[in-house]
Amino acid sequence: MAAVTVKTPAGTDAGTLELADDVFGIEPNVPVMHQVVTAQLAARRSGTQSTKTRAEVSGGGAKPWKQKGTGRARQGSTRAPHWRGGGVALGPKPRSYAQRTPKKMIRLALRSARSDSAEGKVAVVDEWAFDAPSTKAAVAALGALGIEGKALVVVSESDAVAARSFRNLPSVQLVLARELNAYDVLCNDWVVFTRATVPGSAPAAAEEDEQ
Repeated sequence: MAAVTVKTPAGTDAGTLELADDVFGIEPNVPVMHQVVTAQLAARRSGTQSTKTRAEVSGGGAKPWKQKGTGRARQGSTRAPHWRGGGVALGPKPRSYAQRTPKKMIRLALRSARSDSAEGKVAVVDEWAFDAPSTKAAVAALGALGIEGKALVVVSESDAVAARSFRNLPSVQLVLARELNAYDVLCNDWVVFTRATVPGSAPAAAEEDEQ
């Protein structure tokens, strides 16, 4: 098992914590992570794009000119796709881009992402213990922990004060322990846990099983 030093918000040591090998120590499966992240991003698409067919545009009820005798090509409607103002042929219609992803694949992708980030990108805090919501205190805590760049702060439902302290920082993304996913882990420079939210511990493991 890999060990990580637990810190206090002031940056002092508060012991060590063993990270479970089956959660943070597996060989990252890159193809699975790619497929799961692609599916997650596809599910975010609204899919509301829409164009009108020749049956939906207005006008075109009368034949533009008679069938024969004009010397021009025969036409039946001015709303045909090749007419200006006509309908769109084979245009996009509202649809869902969601992809079905097996739960085992989602769990494997998350474990792979966590294992990939375990090399110097995981920080564990004993507890935040903010007396009141304070963005200034949150910035000071991140500085004391030596965290630079984008950080994913994993909180529990009981960390409401900490969540309100971090939520205004543009470089910080907040996520509940039970909502942790591979995409958020991969697109942040750091992942910050508390003792209560580290996967592999009893509370965090129970939350992961609910996903």
